[in-house]
Amino acid sequence: MNNDSVLKKEFKKSDVQRVRNLVNKDFTGATKSQSGYKKSYKRYKEGDIWEVDGRKWTIKNGIKQNITKLDSAKKSIRIPLICPKCSKSLKHHLHTKMYKIHGFCLDCTVDMEHKLKLAGLYKQYEQRMLQGNMKVFAQDIEAWAGELVNTNDSYVTEGGDIEDWRSNNQKNKEFLSDIKEYIQHLSKHIK
Repeated sequence: MNNDSVLKKEFKKSDVQRVRNLVNKDFTGATKSQSGYKKSYKRYKEGDIWEVDGRKWTIKNGIKQNITKLDSAKKSIRIPLICPKCSKSLKHHLHTKMYKIHGFCLDCTVDMEHKLKLAGLYKQYEQRMLQGNMKVFAQDIEAWAGELVNTNDSYVTEGGDIEDWRSNNQKNKEFLSDIKEYIQHLSKHIK
């Protein structure tokens, strides 16, 4: 054995700096100096809104998120985990149904309706709810009838002939007049 065992490798300055960084527990410390292009980063905080390449961004709850045109629509149909009024879970399907109608859970709806009954205002509330439903129902029927009559159902057969399955205009006119008469009857009962 040779007692003159000398390490014949020379350490570079960056190797020594790396070991120093590890001993000092600075695991992200730089070991070399570099020159050249360096992209500048801007730090954003919670609630900041900025635009990059035509897209808007923000930070919500510490997460970078894209702002889109549909955010308001998404927010309007989103159901929270708990009732905003009483903080009970909205897991049950009846709670979610009442949240979509009133903005709070079934229990809070029952409490509100009970208070309306005590105040003598429940009949007005019930009438307003039913009339609102009837107005939407009438609008849906009118839209459905118009779409049904105005669609052109024509088909091409295997032989290349075009068949028109909606050629009876008299029946369509009668159908539309019946629907309009029904909607007028509904609107008499809706105030």
